[in-house]
Amino acid sequence: MRGAPSSSGGAVGLRPRVVRGWSRSSPRPFGGSSSTPWLYLAPALVVLGGLLVYPVYQLGLISFLEYTQAQVSGGEPTTFRGFGNYAELFGDPQFWRVLVATVVFAAACVVSTLAVGCALAVLLTRVRAVPRLVLMLAALGAWATPAVTGSTVWLLLFDPDFGPVNRLLGLGDHSWTYGRYSAFALVLLEVVWCSFPFVMVTVYAGIRAVPGEVLEAAALDGASQWRIWRSVLAPMLRPILVVVTIQSVIWDFKVFTQIYVMTNGGGIAGQNLVLNVYAYQKAFASSQYSLGSAIGVVMLLILLAVTLVYLRLLRRQGEEL
Repeated sequence: MRGAPSSSGGAVGLRPRVVRGWSRSSPRPFGGSSSTPWLYLAPALVVLGGLLVYPVYQLGLISFLEYTQAQVSGGEPTTFRGFGNYAELFGDPQFWRVLVATVVFAAACVVSTLAVGCALAVLLTRVRAVPRLVLMLAALGAWATPAVTGSTVWLLLFDPDFGPVNRLLGLGDHSWTYGRYSAFALVLLEVVWCSFPFVMVTVYAGIRAVPGEVLEAAALDGASQWRIWRSVLAPMLRPILVVVTIQSVIWDFKVFTQIYVMTNGGGIAGQNLVLNVYAYQKAFASSQYSLGSAIGVVMLLILLAVTLVYLRLLRRQGEEL
């Protein structure tokens, strides 16, 4: 009889089912609770709060004050201006020119960095071990080079008198930093040179995690390398591409050292200014610290807006991040 007790004292069909994992009634591992992860993260959150939250608060506070060299030296009292600094900033035509130049330049840097990094990541999967090691070491060397050093080296390479690039191209004493667009192009090359290794290494690690059977099936179906990347790899690597894209946007939108060093502080008559250099000139060259802080707040809000819009678009497409 199916419901009769067995010789061991239990009932056949009523045997308790073993479920892997922890049940709701079981105690949590290590005696923890739902708040345990936050307790582990608390020290890091405290450090981040001190390093990020407080400086951002001070930046926002100064942007609402009248804070110049007179207030710093104690010659005049600090007064509250409200949105007066922002009104003065938005009423300056130079600010809008610099903002447009910054957005266009950062977008070009991001697209170029992603293109070069992803292309080299795919290349790493198709070469032998020795060339792959050489390329990885060369890329990591470029990534580890300080921005000031890298900018100085690129200036020497493109020097109109002694640089080897002009001699190879037969350009004579052409000055790359004299024209506005050629100077931006030169800085773009340096930014991509020192930024693509991060994209290359990250995307390469993601490609190595893709099952080889998927790529073999696409190749057997006759798909080209570009089609495999567009239809197979890119969708599977989208979470990684989101990270490297947002990181590149933040880095390239805040470019300072390369522009300042390679264009001597923003180019002739400020033709190569970006927001970070513009804020530096306002805050330290002109001692208008409140205006410089206002520019910093605007940059922070733009970066937050771009990041949130990008993540929202991905969520609408059904991507899990």
